[in-house]
Amino acid sequence: MSSRTFVIGVGMTKFEKIETRDWEYPDMVVEAVGNALADAGIEYSAVQRAAVGYVFEQSAAGQRALYDVGLTGIPVVNVNNNCATGSTALMLAREWVQSGLADVALAVGFEKMTRGALSPGAGGMPKVTPLDRHLKVLMANRGWANSPMTAQFFGNAAREHMERYGTTAEQIAAVAVKNHRHSVNNPYAQFRDEYTLEQVMGDKPIHEPLTRSQCSPTSDGAGAAVVVSERFVREHGLQDRAVEILAQTLVTDTGEAFETGSDIDVVGAPMTRAAAERVFAAAGLTVGDVDVIELHDCFSINEILTYEGLGMCAEGEGGKLVESGATTYGGRWVVNPSGGLISKGHPLGATGLAQCAELTWQLRGEAGARQVDGAKVGLQHNLGLGGACVVTLYGAGTLDQEG
Repeated sequence: MSSRTFVIGVGMTKFEKIETRDWEYPDMVVEAVGNALADAGIEYSAVQRAAVGYVFEQSAAGQRALYDVGLTGIPVVNVNNNCATGSTALMLAREWVQSGLADVALAVGFEKMTRGALSPGAGGMPKVTPLDRHLKVLMANRGWANSPMTAQFFGNAAREHMERYGTTAEQIAAVAVKNHRHSVNNPYAQFRDEYTLEQVMGDKPIHEPLTRSQCSPTSDGAGAAVVVSERFVREHGLQDRAVEILAQTLVTDTGEAFETGSDIDVVGAPMTRAAAERVFAAAGLTVGDVDVIELHDCFSINEILTYEGLGMCAEGEGGKLVESGATTYGGRWVVNPSGGLISKGHPLGATGLAQCAELTWQLRGEAGARQVDGAKVGLQHNLGLGGACVVTLYGAGTLDQEG
């Protein structure tokens, strides 16, 4: 039997504003995993290995997160890769299945966050941090501002893009307008309100040119996916449910991120380019073959940078691309039909699994009012500063029914 891998079950919780729901992280995981297992039509006893991702919880929380699902003694691996944690857990599950170590693997991601933006504490940044190289570039280019650290990174990248290519603040804000509009039809989204361009532009300033509605919020929630072998799919007659992982790659920063002195490079643009090139080469596809995309719009500018990194347009043309309508319903691609991180929410460890869930529903034709007509190939992009970028290609209907 081949080493092909398939997602047969996905599940997630609604992403919530922090402290608005009376739950702890095991409760989130029970809900998300239960939904994924029910979607797959299997019991937890069939799972042979599990990768559990989170960023802020205490060590070995992955075991505790799954104890309320079942005490089966399977290997549980804890994963932390910053904002790319969920997709890294998914990659581990895929690799276990692809290598023959398991026929059924579970990927889980969760986060129970605290209030406030992700920034240094009162004592400032310690000397050695996962972002110390990034911070040197930030400080050298534009200095430290009185705004959240991550917003400074991406706001500065937006400024560079505007200075270098003539991108406008309106084009950057158009990303948020689009994604908030998409989220109206997503019952799992933290925010489901539509905004005009004027409302987004006039919202509370965070770090120029970014306003509040262009920034992903802190969120609580969990997501899960069941990954299986081709043999398992065929033996259980799951061809009509199976979405194939056509190709997947994980890259980290190279010297380019810090040597160019570019605010754009330091927020992961080189990682996105490298990951996209590798995953398209491995699948024998191009971005022109893709129908639907879930990408890491932690801030509106990063969606524009990702358009360019994925090859959807030339470098510097991302603002014009979103302005043209090419990345929404009726355009060439539908990007972030879920609402993206900006509107759906961004519980760090869960984000990658929520992206997987959305694309699985889309490729099965189960996305309801969000459905992208005729979607057959989906792309997932999940980025973490410090640094990791996971790009995954999915395909629908790749197995015949008889085998």
